[in-house]
Amino acid sequence: MDGLRLLIIVGIPGIRRTLVDIVGADPLLSVSGAVADPLMAAIRIAKEIPDVVILDLATPRMDAVTFLQKLMEQCPLPVVVLATRDKTGSAALTAALDAGAMEAIVLPETEVREYLLASTRTILNKIKSVVSRFRGGKRSVPTLTIQPKLTADELLPPPTHGAHVQQTEKVICMGASTGGTDSLLVVLEKMSPRCPGILIVQHMPEGFTTTFARRLNDSCSISVKEAENGDAVLPGRALLAPGNQHMLLARRGDRYHVEVKSGPLVSRHRPSVDVLFRSAARSAGSNAIGVIMTGMGDDGAQGLLEMRQAGAITFAEHESSCVVYGMPKVAIERGGAEFIVPLSKMADKITQVANKRK
Repeated sequence: MDGLRLLIIVGIPGIRRTLVDIVGADPLLSVSGAVADPLMAAIRIAKEIPDVVILDLATPRMDAVTFLQKLMEQCPLPVVVLATRDKTGSAALTAALDAGAMEAIVLPETEVREYLLASTRTILNKIKSVVSRFRGGKRSVPTLTIQPKLTADELLPPPTHGAHVQQTEKVICMGASTGGTDSLLVVLEKMSPRCPGILIVQHMPEGFTTTFARRLNDSCSISVKEAENGDAVLPGRALLAPGNQHMLLARRGDRYHVEVKSGPLVSRHRPSVDVLFRSAARSAGSNAIGVIMTGMGDDGAQGLLEMRQAGAITFAEHESSCVVYGMPKVAIERGGAEFIVPLSKMADKITQVANKRK
């Protein structure tokens, strides 16, 4: 177990430095990186894969459980999480262990640095233990990494291309994952209250989407809410898929609404971008606009292609602005993206297309 490289993801600088000191003092361990949030960690992992990760569950910019789920899907590693003893920390810890974390360091609400220093031996033993168990095939693997990778066929059939679709409204469908919380804010802040209705799938755990929707609503001139089954799709309003629920676009006559439902993981996600995009191809056809943004994996790539084949205008975020160039990359490779646009210009390009097609 010589030379184990550790990536530390902790938002509070003092705690991060303390962990760097603790790890650096052990001759069997070295710090390959110490970053403040999961978005920076994703960039670091893309350049160099560590042997083990310490992940604070109270990270800024992106919730740690979502990052952990994505890490276990794309690059499974032994992970030790930090959690506080309060109610919020306990809930996050349960979700993290379900997602594949192998060990936890439970912190007091005060005097954290002193606690860490006093627990140095325990912390070092936990780090080495998770690596041994991981390499010995005894790691805790989340269910979604061993389930078959299902497609949107599990929830609805493919669109019938060329079918006559009667509707009067346009609709914008967006999908994002790692880095998407900040990227969506950049786009939505620039959208006019006169814009078509917007549906969003952002990979986030149950419970986190409510807070995220409120944050967007407070920051944007359009209204944003967490979607509920039967919600109407209205101009100037964005509906965010709830965590752990799929969201589909449906139509009654010439009016759209959403269906929020459970079901199997699709592309190893619930909510799935592929499910939303396929439903848009079926229900809106050429009156839809599809947008796929930063994220690990390939969720949404097939759905964006289906939207384009059904006559929709489709966008993928340019590599230059992606936090993680995964989902847009695969969508482009499969031919699903008609336009490739950097984040700074995305809102303007969407608006131009929506206005031209009125």
